[in-house]
Amino acid sequence: MAIEVVWSESSLASLSEAIEYIAKDSPSYAAALAVQAERAGASLHEFAHRGRVVPEYKDPAVREIPVGKSYRLIYKTEGEQVSVIAFVHAARDLDSFIEVTSR
Repeated sequence: MAIEVVWSESSLASLSEAIEYIAKDSPSYAAALAVQAERAGASLHEFAHRGRVVPEYKDPAVREIPVGKSYRLIYKTEGEQVSVIAFVHAARDLDSFIEVTSR
């Protein structure tokens, strides 16, 4: 059975911001990032636990998939649903992007 994947508004906004920023210098790299992020999110329909546990949270329900060389797609598994809770540059501090009550 496929899992429902839901992107938070903030994660979609962060992805959009990253694409717009990168597109200023490289439209092709920005397009590639968009495709990679979409594929990473879509893969969670069938393989919700494929990502590694986010080290900062040490909660088995909060996982991440690398996207491109510099980004992290962070999601939380909850029963039959996966919530994409952040899309962040790997160098950024996660505490300013996501709050996970189970920390």
